[in-house]
Amino acid sequence: MTRHVAIIGHPVSHSRSPLIHGYWLRQHGIDGTYGVRDVAPETIEAFFSDFAASGLIGGNVTVPHKEAAFRACVARDSVAQALGAVNTLWLENGDLHGANTDVHGFLANLDAAEPEWARALGEAVVLGAGGAARAIVYGLLERGGDRVVVANRTRARGEALRETFGPRVQPIEWRDLGGRLMGCRLLVNTTSLGMKGQPPLDIDLSALSPDALVTDIVYVPLETPLLKAAKARGLATVDGLGMLLHQAVPGFERWFGVRPQVTPELRALAIADLKTKGQLA
Repeated sequence: MTRHVAIIGHPVSHSRSPLIHGYWLRQHGIDGTYGVRDVAPETIEAFFSDFAASGLIGGNVTVPHKEAAFRACVARDSVAQALGAVNTLWLENGDLHGANTDVHGFLANLDAAEPEWARALGEAVVLGAGGAARAIVYGLLERGGDRVVVANRTRARGEALRETFGPRVQPIEWRDLGGRLMGCRLLVNTTSLGMKGQPPLDIDLSALSPDALVTDIVYVPLETPLLKAAKARGLATVDGLGMLLHQAVPGFERWFGVRPQVTPELRALAIADLKTKGQLA
């Protein structure tokens, strides 16, 4: 019997999840589909409450529905529980279960690109304090970071992360960022600054040590102004496309019983799609 899965969001037509999962379905010869369900916020609770009638065996959840998905699940994995957000759903005995794979995606992307990145991690600096930052701060603490400095234009949001995750999280004002880069081993941008159509992320990277790693969860464009500036200084960089690809792995395994691989061919397919849509640079 064909198994149907979809990405659920609003809007959602731009999602590259069907491209990723469609590639794996073809690669493994699986009788399944991965579609798109655009569900407006005013109807999302009803959609989740009657998920078993949707014709789907599971799905991914994107903005703005991750918190609603969290509330709708009768059981959640430990990461989703810690973050208060679900991005992966499946039915189990008719009940809706959920997980969050954003942390896995972020860490697996760094592991694949720079295998030694977490050795003696020390201090990391995270730019932004929204939902993506929450997942990344959690992941860095779980991986053994001594401190995670959170720079955000609204300090209160950084303070909220410290209240949730403890004293190893140190919120700072955005204007104080330059003074905290000197001891930083990892710089992560989780803001939309630098994304196509958004203002650039303009910060001075001169204080970073030569062995620092710079990564950006933005992948449109693939090389953001931040990554370009880091490369110009000879620093190691990791783009955000790998996070998108790796976060999809656990869900596919859950729904279809095969753990797929993030291969150079899949990355090339995603890059070709970006190029086709004029989003590569």
